Amino acid sequence: MKSRDPFKKLRGQIARLPETSEKLSHGAPTFWGGKKTFVSFHDNHYSDGKTIWVKSTIDAQADLVESDPSVFFVPPYVGVSGWVGVRVDIDIDWDLVAEVVETGYRLVAPKRAIKLLDGDG
Repeated sequence: MKSRDPFKKLRGQIARLPETSEKLSHGAPTFWGGKKTFVSFHDNHYSDGKTIWVKSTIDAQADLVESDPSVFFVPPYVGVSGWVGVRVDIDIDWDLVAEVVETGYRLVAPKRAIKLLDGDG
């Protein structure tokens, strides 16, 4: 089901992750896991609707884009580093978005935060 407010939905997903913060970066709300960014939200910034850009690996990015190019894309500027874009103003599986976001978080979060997330802290 299409979310009425994908940014609010994204914030809710990130709120369950330890040691995150939100700041504006390059005009977009950006989420940090410790000292590094892992998600940014773009509201038609590149005339492409509401999207999120998520920290990923080159291989995961390629797999996601290949699996469903109507949802996933290679974002400008950061795509060369493996970040993946996700269209969130369409009918989207928010459980899948949560998985992609958590994977991005795990790539940058401090070890102690990952332990907390996994219930080991």
